[in-house]
Amino acid sequence: MSIVEVKVPQLSESVAEATMLTWKKKAGEAVAIDEILIEIETDKVVLEVPAPAAGVLAEIVQGDGATVVAEQLIAKIDTEGKAGAAAPAAAPAAAAPAPAAAPAAAAAAATGGAKSDVAMPAA
Repeated sequence: MSIVEVKVPQLSESVAEATMLTWKKKAGEAVAIDEILIEIETDKVVLEVPAPAAGVLAEIVQGDGATVVAEQLIAKIDTEGKAGAAAPAAAPAAAAPAPAAAPAAAAAAATGGAKSDVAMPAA
């Protein structure tokens, strides 16, 4: 098992710490090299943290909202991807219901939007 560490990028000179925003991947999910894993916000800018290697996100060391400093370890990637064998197979299955649900939600919103302009008896 080969582990690659994901660290906070170098911050500007006047910035001492940053805040982790929302992780785009969960532990156990496959990641591609240079895929954005998380955004980190400082007083001046929002930085994107790309995956330094392809593999499986083995561990998230710092969670959403954590305060971090430059070069701090925030996650670990398993480059051999043994645990990720199930993750890529599960990803398409999980993605398939979402597009089917989206048109239904859009249709419901369109129908609901049309009726919202009509005064109902309770009004």
